[in-house]
Amino acid sequence: MASLTTGTTTKAADAVFDKSASPYVFRDRSLPYAKIAQELLPMAPEDIETIVPVAGTEKEGYSAIYRNKMFPEGVKAYFTPEWTTSPAVLREVVACYHDAPAFAWREYDQETGKSAPTYTTCTYGELDQLQRNFGAGLIYLLQHNLYKDSQKYESHRKIDNHIKDYQSYDAKNLSFILSIYSYNRKEWVLTDLACALYSITSTALYATLGPDTSLYILQLTESPVVVTAKKHVEAIIDLKRKNPEAMGSLISIVSMDSLDLENKTSLSYSDRQLVEHCKSVNIELLDMDMVTNIGKLFPLKELLPTPESIYTISFTSGTTGSHPKGVMLSQRTIVSSMVMGNCHVGHTRRSKAFLFLPLAHIYERMAVGQYLTFGNCLCFPQINGSPLTLIEDLKVFKPKTMTNVPRVLNRLEATLKSATIEHASPAVRSFFNNAIDSKIKSEGNKLVVGTNLIYDSFILSQLRKKLGHDEMAYVFSGSAPISANTINFLKAALNLTILQGYGLTESFAGISIATINDKNPESCGPVSITCELKLRELPSLGYRLNDKNGPRGELMLRGPQIFSGYYKNEKATKEAMSEDGWFSTGDVAQFANGKLYIIDRVKNFFKLSQGEYVTPEKVENQYLSKVPMLSQLFVHGDSLQSYLVAVAGLEVANVRNFLVKQLGVDQNLLTDDESVLRECSKKEIRKKLLLHFNSEMKDLQGFEKIHNIYFELEPLTVDRGVVTPTMKIRRPIAANFFGEKLKAMYNEGSLVHDAKL
Repeated sequence: MASLTTGTTTKAADAVFDKSASPYVFRDRSLPYAKIAQELLPMAPEDIETIVPVAGTEKEGYSAIYRNKMFPEGVKAYFTPEWTTSPAVLREVVACYHDAPAFAWREYDQETGKSAPTYTTCTYGELDQLQRNFGAGLIYLLQHNLYKDSQKYESHRKIDNHIKDYQSYDAKNLSFILSIYSYNRKEWVLTDLACALYSITSTALYATLGPDTSLYILQLTESPVVVTAKKHVEAIIDLKRKNPEAMGSLISIVSMDSLDLENKTSLSYSDRQLVEHCKSVNIELLDMDMVTNIGKLFPLKELLPTPESIYTISFTSGTTGSHPKGVMLSQRTIVSSMVMGNCHVGHTRRSKAFLFLPLAHIYERMAVGQYLTFGNCLCFPQINGSPLTLIEDLKVFKPKTMTNVPRVLNRLEATLKSATIEHASPAVRSFFNNAIDSKIKSEGNKLVVGTNLIYDSFILSQLRKKLGHDEMAYVFSGSAPISANTINFLKAALNLTILQGYGLTESFAGISIATINDKNPESCGPVSITCELKLRELPSLGYRLNDKNGPRGELMLRGPQIFSGYYKNEKATKEAMSEDGWFSTGDVAQFANGKLYIIDRVKNFFKLSQGEYVTPEKVENQYLSKVPMLSQLFVHGDSLQSYLVAVAGLEVANVRNFLVKQLGVDQNLLTDDESVLRECSKKEIRKKLLLHFNSEMKDLQGFEKIHNIYFELEPLTVDRGVVTPTMKIRRPIAANFFGEKLKAMYNEGSLVHDAKL
């Protein structure tokens, strides 16, 4: 694993960094970006590793305000006064890394449907020209669009006046809004960069949430243009055909895939038909090459935003089932996020980063901004890829870093365990247990990897190679808490540095991340220098400011990284944000040893009939990380019942092996996935499986263990509406969807009531 680099040492920090209450990180306002990026940052871990209370800021029911110890006088927003927007920062990045690769992708053949076995790149200098050409072409084509009706639609009037009005944009006066509708690919990020360069607010549509959500977003924003993958164009046409008034403002679609309108390929006829279909609903269809070429013919000087211009509206997919809320994130928030990444993340520059998580969510967009300021090369998944092609892509790109989420890491952990410390062979199992244990012990519980001579010399490289982790050094985990056991095991098994962070859509994702010298893997580290926080006491839930292990309560955030409000939803904004700028996260946190720990959700718990409070996510993560037979899990508790029940997805290969070898089931009865499911659905088998699962739950209290279980092959799908695109369970919807199954389990009773839990 590559070593983590740090910039300015503690002794030199006071001379370099502005310790006053100013919003700027550096004393010297004229520092060149190359010096900042390559010499002065990241900050030394010991300088930023803890948070400190601000004296005299306590109020009844609230903790003191806490800030990063590096800047106790005030939070920071910008590197210098010159770099207050993302285009201003990226201008410096391009100058610094002009000839370095910025994007890497596998070329896709539309006719064969196959991706190239190797990757292609473009440099930062080339990317800069592409964003200028595309942005200029987009504005020209929209202003000359034949279907534009400025008398009827405000967004069309904004197109007309964009060049004149762009400097006045803020949270109350946005530009017209461009929608991006696609899986991760280079054109997604290129479009987003061009929007920022020309002061156009962007938003994202979600293919996985269905047409109703797309219709809601397009109607609410009056978006006149969608940039999308060609395979989504017909769906957009159909949406407008069925909703002509609601989608009347949509007049342009830009295909990320090339259109053959000149009979050069077998796709020409269908592409020309697609153009005609668009015309039938008053939409002009072009591809990105056409738009870029127009931009070359009609160049336009960049229309630089201000810090308060709205960079993007990120619609939260929501876990309650209501319409998503549009989170307005300004240029100030994205630059603050870049500052956070550069100052806090000790990270090798000019390496490869793989974009695995959906760009439609702010977590991966935060990563993109930070990766670009590091001079990294962004590696994109293959076109029309899936989770099944992830390993193939990783083997092609061999990235050094990627962002991830606990549910994916839990599955990786379970898969690795089934092949190592839980192997069927006692000898193999013993070897791996000893090797992994020795590595965990030798690392001293720090976020660096331990060593085991035999394992590291003969097994590690082969294991990493099979997973495409040849050069993987850093994995960043967010979106939900991850257990210390998972972090420790994966660090030891794969020699990875895994850093857990915390953030929300409303904070432009991460506002904290563990430092390299953090001694507790479950810590989210200190708060960033770009944010301050405090706790609101929750005595009814048992979370108090005077708890012996550190204050606990609802986490509240304030600072330049916090959102500007919910789009066209003043009521929700006032409910979430206080008049003095404090955002209520809904997360329960604890401050201990100068670090932030996320321990619960204010609304994400239930109370059993005997008074015990249960956090379902904690329970689910424990089972998923320790039981390789489970692929998905939804834990439910009824306030009138004294125990938990669950809906679970099966990892069929592991279940089949357990049924045959441990329970003596005839393998001839387990010929396919459905037959395995049928066997597991038998009451006596469910009981035996559940007893085995519960025997692994050493870190759970008895009331936190599952008493009855219902199996499907894949119960938690986005199509069912029970999970978000990032696989967060939408608990009220899931409880309703599986209502009959949950009721049946409670009627059947506990399967383990006579067993010792």
